[in-house]
Amino acid sequence: MPFTLTRQSLSASRAFATSLRGKRLEGALSLDHFLQRTKVVSFYRTILRGTRRIADPVTRAESRRYARDEFERHRQVTDISHIRYLLSTGKTEWESMERYIDGM
Repeated sequence: MPFTLTRQSLSASRAFATSLRGKRLEGALSLDHFLQRTKVVSFYRTILRGTRRIADPVTRAESRRYARDEFERHRQVTDISHIRYLLSTGKTEWESMERYIDGM
């Protein structure tokens, strides 16, 4: 028996979908927030990969701990301009740290 949509079943399915929409989108990120989060996660991974080049295990662990603490400290920031500022500042700091690591 093929399934046919009646006016009543169509109306019920629309009402159900509409009721879910608000619940699904409550915690959703905006596109800009999603893109910034992607950049932040990518930057964090870059730092972790870069710290592999540090020969001293204590210094390597300390550098990773510092990076993790900084990211955790700013975890609740939601203002896009502030996120961009933090990302820019972090990249500048990391570039200077990389020069130091490469000189070791």
